[in-house]
Amino acid sequence: MHDLSPSGLSLPSPSRRTLLRGVGGAALLGAGIPLLSACGGGGSASDPKTVTVGSNASDAVPKKAFADIYAAFKKQSGLTVDVNTKDHNTFQEQINSYLQGTPDDVFNWFAGYRMQFFAAKGLATPIDDVWKTIGGNFPEAMKALSKGEDGKYYFVPLYTYPWAVFYRKSVFKEKGYEVPTKWDDFVALCKQMKKDGLVPIAFGDKDAWPALGTFDQINFRANGYDFHVELMAGKASWTDAKVRKVFDLWTEILPYHQDGAVGRTWQDAAQTLASKKAGMYLLGTFVGQQFTNAADREDLDFFAFPEIDPAYGQDTVEAPTDGFMLSKAPKNKAGAVKLLEYLGSPAAEEIYLKSDPNVVAASTKADTSSYSPLQKKAYEMISGAKSLTQFMDRDSRPDFTSTVMQPALQKFIRDPKQVDSMLSSIERQKKTIFASG
Repeated sequence: MHDLSPSGLSLPSPSRRTLLRGVGGAALLGAGIPLLSACGGGGSASDPKTVTVGSNASDAVPKKAFADIYAAFKKQSGLTVDVNTKDHNTFQEQINSYLQGTPDDVFNWFAGYRMQFFAAKGLATPIDDVWKTIGGNFPEAMKALSKGEDGKYYFVPLYTYPWAVFYRKSVFKEKGYEVPTKWDDFVALCKQMKKDGLVPIAFGDKDAWPALGTFDQINFRANGYDFHVELMAGKASWTDAKVRKVFDLWTEILPYHQDGAVGRTWQDAAQTLASKKAGMYLLGTFVGQQFTNAADREDLDFFAFPEIDPAYGQDTVEAPTDGFMLSKAPKNKAGAVKLLEYLGSPAAEEIYLKSDPNVVAASTKADTSSYSPLQKKAYEMISGAKSLTQFMDRDSRPDFTSTVMQPALQKFIRDPKQVDSMLSSIERQKKTIFASG
């Protein structure tokens, strides 16, 4: 999993959250570096009654949730799911060699560029036949997220969660703040919060990934989804005036961000929102992990990042999505197809969410009646989006985002005056990395 959890729910430990963006694994993905073949599958896959799954769900909560799904699938189909679970970070670090070796029939993975990369390399099997069965369960944006560059389907989404601006309802009520929907209103609110003695925007970028989310929001609000996707894919230039505009806008609100962000974890930043020292916080819904008191959890709310250019409005939502892929040469393809069809059903999602209510279903057909108010709002935000993004380290090459973008954005946060030289440097490095294939 990636950034988990609508608030007000039991959540994973911080160590789990840290593993998800571990630079070691991320940098290796797509970099062509040979890795130990220690994830390896195979085993009993030749048994027509068994489907093997390579799983990165090594933590107790998702592990149990998936076990419940596989037990239900066995009852329905008579097929046994043999799960090969590896530590999340190990799985990520060894995914390259794993898929080139003898992988399991089906494996857990992420939507976006990370899925498309392996599809383009011929390390995954198209599953258009699966989508003929499950297509009616998903909105158009989810269908788009599940396709490779060749237009074929390679991915079955299971759950997702949005990034948004979080705040305390009681603070907004007490101070008379209005939820901003436009950039100018957002800036005015930041100024007012500062006057009122609050830190306007909580911020912690010690682990170097949260700033990626801020860039994403400003870029697709200012320049639109299409440009954002082109930039992430290495096709647009980082020296384009549109990118400079993103940093100009960010520079405008940077003084309202919490000082010393590069030395602060996201958890510590979240605590300042929880303690009402900060007014707002841009993050994924996993921010609720830091709201351990029930009354505080009920007081947590969020709004979509404000509109910058009316041509693009608030159409795009950043919603990292996790699910499954079919390996290049599954030993039990017929069984694997049945499993993927089941995983794409509302029934499977509902089973998962009972054990792990930290995310929302990717399907529009899943029962949402047991959702918390924040889960319902998260679900509505995602299902109503015109376009969905996955987060920079999933929408672009992870070796580029971890080795180039993370340090560059930390440098910007420390000193926003050197933008032009920073963007020239990013563009040079991007050309080298994307040219490496």
